[in-house]
Amino acid sequence: MTSWFVSQKMAMMLAHPNGKDLGVLRDLLQAGKVKPVIDRTFPLSQTAEALRYLEGGHARGKVVIIVGE
Repeated sequence: MTSWFVSQKMAMMLAHPNGKDLGVLRDLLQAGKVKPVIDRTFPLSQTAEALRYLEGGHARGKVVIIVGE
């Protein structure tokens, strides 16, 4: 899929988690071996700004939308 907004190509990816894999991931997180990198957080009301930030290619980690804040 090609984005209308940036020159990068984007693709869909769906995860199919299972109990065993989630258990391994939990253990790695608890051991401190995996640390998620959160670049920025945005409240739900600023979702459009968050998308512009992503499309601008500035994110160096995950961009999180906070729901219920």
